[in-house]
Amino acid sequence: MASVSEQLASRINFGSIAKADDLKKRIIFTLLALIVYRLGSYIPIPGIDPVALEKVFERNVGGILGMFDMFAGGALGRMTVFALNIMPYISASIIMQLLTVISPQLEQLKKEGEVGRKKINQYARYGTVFLATVQGYGVAVGVENMSNSQGLQAVMNPGMFFRFVTVVTLVSGTLFLVWLGEQITQRGIGNGISLIIFTGIVAQLPLALSTTFELGRTGALSTLFIVFLLIMSVLVIAFMVFVERAQRRITIQYPKRQPGAGNRVAESSHLPLKINTAGVIPPIFASSLLLLPITFVSFNAGGGPEWLNTLSLFLSRGHPVYLTVYISMIVFFAFFYTAIVFNPKDTADNLKKYGGFVPGIRPGENTANHLDYILTRLTVLGAIYLSLICLLPELLISKYKVPFYFGGTSLLIVVSVTMDTVNQIQSYLLAHQYEGLIRKSNL
Repeated sequence: MASVSEQLASRINFGSIAKADDLKKRIIFTLLALIVYRLGSYIPIPGIDPVALEKVFERNVGGILGMFDMFAGGALGRMTVFALNIMPYISASIIMQLLTVISPQLEQLKKEGEVGRKKINQYARYGTVFLATVQGYGVAVGVENMSNSQGLQAVMNPGMFFRFVTVVTLVSGTLFLVWLGEQITQRGIGNGISLIIFTGIVAQLPLALSTTFELGRTGALSTLFIVFLLIMSVLVIAFMVFVERAQRRITIQYPKRQPGAGNRVAESSHLPLKINTAGVIPPIFASSLLLLPITFVSFNAGGGPEWLNTLSLFLSRGHPVYLTVYISMIVFFAFFYTAIVFNPKDTADNLKKYGGFVPGIRPGENTANHLDYILTRLTVLGAIYLSLICLLPELLISKYKVPFYFGGTSLLIVVSVTMDTVNQIQSYLLAHQYEGLIRKSNL
């Protein structure tokens, strides 16, 4: 069966998509859903003066808000209904996963299967409403305080009514995106939440490239530096694809009774462990958790108390405190999420249950310790890899004045989501070819 799967997978090409009706419907649905998301990112919040807002936001475009505006596909800079994107939902999901680890009740609920998972997701949605409300109110207050050098206000009629409308609009926009992401996952090609973030990032790339080339034309950036930036981007993408595909394969043997004989022979297999088991989750988690305090600090810096101005300085791009907090959170979530998605003890118990074992290692606890030993060292390499990738744009912007957010979380999301989407499409094509073989065999 494995050889047949490999042969079919090797023959898969995207020309066969035309014959897979279910896959075509899923792709079309996904594209339409993402178009709806992009259209919504241009619908402004009521009461906003777009011209004044654009001039005011230009002061923060190179700061930390520029990075979160990139995740939102420019919706934050335009103050649209999707300005918060799905970051409150991601933050709520992080909190629920943390509580699942420390709360016996939630841990037991997680073990109840599909029913428990739905209950935890329901709690995460409640948390999304709360966090989106808090962030929405902070954004509303911050926008009211925004003005340009001529004193032109970004909000035409500030007050409690504007704040109420803004909070309701932003919370509704976030919940709609959560629902849209779930629909893409169920009725589209999967990874709905990731595809929404991916679309927002990719939508900003043409503007970033045109800005860079325009700066090169005017002489603000040297042609040699632009060429170096393009070459480096290709090399970084190649390195990321290599690491994301890299695996540490642990040999597993299963006893198998030989037909016609009483003795048993060993059948070898392998357990693949990725270097970056946590994937793109740690940078997204770290970025989303930093969004809440940075939103208040960035909007109110300069007009608030002294400690707020000091905190704004510490959380500015390139500052050692900000970089230390950001990298520390990435490393923490790399280990935390790896521990969630892969449990060495459960894996060792399953291997023992079905008669599998690692050559030279006793089944049970010794196998669990051996897997944990290997996984810990792989996670260290994965955390270093994520930290280096996420440090790249910070250094480029703070040291070399690159005019857009290149690399780091954005590039990691683009590469990871692209590979996952291609794998999803290949899986649907593979299933379609299997169905064709079954029909031809009249089974």
